[in-house]
Amino acid sequence: MTDLWNADNPKVIALPSGRMMRGRGLRYALPEGQTPAFAVHLTGHQQPEPPWESLWIPWRDFWLPADPVDAMRKLRIAYDRAAGERVEVCCGGGVGRTGTAFSAMCVLEGMDPGEAVTWVRRNYHSRAVEVPWQRRFIRQVFAAGRSGPAQSG
Repeated sequence: MTDLWNADNPKVIALPSGRMMRGRGLRYALPEGQTPAFAVHLTGHQQPEPPWESLWIPWRDFWLPADPVDAMRKLRIAYDRAAGERVEVCCGGGVGRTGTAFSAMCVLEGMDPGEAVTWVRRNYHSRAVEVPWQRRFIRQVFAAGRSGPAQSG
């Protein structure tokens, strides 16, 4: 177990459960101060390995995860680890995919999809969950019983 995030760190949010996570855009410099113990990268191409443990979710900008079931499994790992570790969720700009991931985690906590998107936009970034199909993904997470959407084929 590591120390948790300081609430005054940039882009750190406390989910409704109180679990703290940091969202970040990978195209920007790493913020000063605390570093994550674990990160999830939501990108179209695998990123260079950071000096902390990480998972990659193949997820192109403005789209959905390439494998929604695997994405929710990995987001669940990040969510569970955030109870006792500094967890970071990042995409290119730190807005759309990261906000969608945070919204999915809010659904894991029991929020309905619309409420989850509204909450993330109010508490993380006003443009989070950028496109309609990302909102549909959140509804699919909810419909799948909060474990994740079925693999579309």
